[in-house]
Amino acid sequence: MSIGTGIFLFVVGAILTFALEVKLDWIDLDLVGYILMAAGVVIFLIGIIMLITRRSRARSTTVVEDDRI
Repeated sequence: MSIGTGIFLFVVGAILTFALEVKLDWIDLDLVGYILMAAGVVIFLIGIIMLITRRSRARSTTVVEDDRI
């Protein structure tokens, strides 16, 4: 889920930065877009790291006991 959230934040940030030509006096949409893109990259990387560590920890061991005397 965090991978999708990271991609979403990056896309919204890119739209705010590069696609919109709206100028507001009280907010700089380019800066907000760059911040959202950076946050999206960070969340995406955290999601990838969590996915890798979850797979490496999910190992099972099977013990087979031999009852032959």
